[in-house]
Amino acid sequence: MTDPTEPTAGAPRPGRASSSRRQFLFGGAIAGVGAAVAIGASQLVQSGPPAASESESPAAPLNGAKTYPFYGTHQAGVETAAPAHGALVALDLHADVDRARLRGLLRMLTDDAARLTQGAPALADTEPELAATPAGLTVTFGFGPELVRRAGAAAPDWLRPLPAFTVDRLEDAYSGGDLLLQIGADEPLTVAHTVRMLLKDTRSFAEIRWIQHGFRRAHGSASEGTAMRNLFGQVDETVNPSPGSEDFAAVVWSQDGWMNGGTSMVVRRIHMNLDTWDELDRPGREQAVGRTLDTGAPLTGKKEHDEPDFTAVTPVGFPVIPEFSHLRRARSDDRSQRIFRRSFTYDDPPSAGGISNAGLIFVSFQADVDAQFVPIQRRIDELDLLNKWITPIGSAVFAIPPGCAPGGFIGEGMFA
Repeated sequence: MTDPTEPTAGAPRPGRASSSRRQFLFGGAIAGVGAAVAIGASQLVQSGPPAASESESPAAPLNGAKTYPFYGTHQAGVETAAPAHGALVALDLHADVDRARLRGLLRMLTDDAARLTQGAPALADTEPELAATPAGLTVTFGFGPELVRRAGAAAPDWLRPLPAFTVDRLEDAYSGGDLLLQIGADEPLTVAHTVRMLLKDTRSFAEIRWIQHGFRRAHGSASEGTAMRNLFGQVDETVNPSPGSEDFAAVVWSQDGWMNGGTSMVVRRIHMNLDTWDELDRPGREQAVGRTLDTGAPLTGKKEHDEPDFTAVTPVGFPVIPEFSHLRRARSDDRSQRIFRRSFTYDDPPSAGGISNAGLIFVSFQADVDAQFVPIQRRIDELDLLNKWITPIGSAVFAIPPGCAPGGFIGEGMFA
């Protein structure tokens, strides 16, 4: 793990400033003296309370120094704890980016991502102070079919756009892409700085196709491992395999060729019509979801993780968990049809006449999109009452290659 106090390769070391830099600093010092004379020394002295001593302890434990290893068998940002803030950036490669240039781009991105995630500045970081608070920063790279083709590798069969679903109203502004950067941290300033640094690496190789910003609960606002709630008030991500378990590995990690140790990623931007959701009473909402809103328990249970009983009926013979509920449509008796969800909420300024423009940046990881995600989405598309209030407006599928060792780069298996 890189020590953020150590100067990085290529970065200027203390005491070696160029003459132009010394002149700039000297000029700034003179300007500072002039400002002191103009304002008055007494005003400067009384301008605010004294800074806290470095020896003083913070009022609460700080999260800013938290880091996750960048190098390893798998990329971070899948199995690691979900961050409070995230940005997903999709790019389209320029037409002149061939196999050799693509290899150079991925090596450069890997190097800078490795630095930033450990609290060290990127190689050409013009604001290195902003890199000093990683706050659990992870950077995850995803590849679209065109990038894999240019690398000269064979793409997995599932690496293509999803089938058309009747509920979709997809927009190009949130769909497709050759290269994906998933950036997450518990500090939004860290996310913003990392996005900027990595986009500076890509500007001679690619152009931005779309950027989506999202959030989850703030760090420390709920116990570790608590399921998120979406803006419908619904407990989300309840039925997720436990990270680090054998079950998780079976659901998520691929074992095929250059993708061994990697996974697939589905990104769906889902608009949630909160304005009409407000018109539905609480029992109606719970029937649509199939769970109670307060605890997230299935309608046949008392706790969030109680197993739903789809055979239970009401005194008049109707299923307690309706066939049209989201819970029933998303669940299959075939345990191979499971995914790992790691989504974000978005809340953008509303359009004229509305009071909300919000929804879910749905993100799922699975070893095989066709075998795991598509059957679930087909059932939801066929009969899910929740479709009355949700509309998918963006969709993309990416291959998430395995991690790499120090000295290597993400995606190097494609070039073998």
